[in-house]
Amino acid sequence: MSDKLRILITGFGQFPGAPFNPTQPLVARLTRLRRPAFDNVELIGHIFHVTYNTVDRELPELLRRHRPQALLMFGLADRTHHMRIETRARNAVTTLFPDADRNRARKGSIVGGADAMMLGPHTARLLRAAVGTGIDARASRDAGSYLCNYLSWRAIEAVNNGHGPRLAAFVHVPLLARGGAPQRKGADHRITLEDMVDAGEAMLLEMVKLARQAVRDCQASE
Repeated sequence: MSDKLRILITGFGQFPGAPFNPTQPLVARLTRLRRPAFDNVELIGHIFHVTYNTVDRELPELLRRHRPQALLMFGLADRTHHMRIETRARNAVTTLFPDADRNRARKGSIVGGADAMMLGPHTARLLRAAVGTGIDARASRDAGSYLCNYLSWRAIEAVNNGHGPRLAAFVHVPLLARGGAPQRKGADHRITLEDMVDAGEAMLLEMVKLARQAVRDCQASE
């Protein structure tokens, strides 16, 4: 395994009601970034098919194969106009809307006997980094009850087990048209793909700093 710091950056494919998901080009752009701050960093990209079975199968395999120190995950929030930095995952799954394979969850919770789980105080630093690029970014306490929330929950579980990544973060982005232009009209400032890439890069730089510090803290405690 490489000695480089490893950051896993994920997005989602299309799903019912969203034939185009802007997280796909966003992840592709972020994993191609080349700058001195990333010289000793391996940026690993992955796009999940939007099903619960896919997340449960592929996330553990990605963690075993790449052993990332941090996860930066992106998802689509097609009813918001701004970027949302999620602060927690809820123990909730919708039974109303099917996933991309037309399967519905059979129960309304992810696990029994649990409440929400927090992603961590580092989300505040990611928010500041995003806002610093000029994008409309806000903290969110509700990641929904679909695949974005589900992936967030599973990622927090991986962080908490002590053998996986040190940090995880989830960011919701608004809907774009296929060409990268904003989908909705009439907004005073509509977020473009370039805006997302700038904010994503700023957050990624912050994640690199946070992950390096987390690794140093772990080594110092051993």
